[in-house]
Amino acid sequence: MYLEIVTPEASLVAGEVESVTVPGVDGEFQMLNNHAPIVSVLQAGKVKFKGNPTIAEGFQKKFTQEDGKWVLQISGGTVECNNNRVMVLAD
Repeated sequence: MYLEIVTPEASLVAGEVESVTVPGVDGEFQMLNNHAPIVSVLQAGKVKFKGNPTIAEGFQKKFTQEDGKWVLQISGGTVECNNNRVMVLAD
């Protein structure tokens, strides 16, 4: 599936991933290929993804790695998943 993570600063991530985990307001949830369409509000927490998408130059320091996944700490936002495309709009 294709992941994009966008913040007010820049588009941080774009590319193919195997999975995406986000901190939903009702708890953390994961999206895999062919996930049902969903739109959700996100709370402060970690966005985790497995794969090797392109991370925007100059923003690599915002990401860490944990259990073989890339991790980005966010303070909130929204996520939309539709047709194997995940768009995270993060604060």
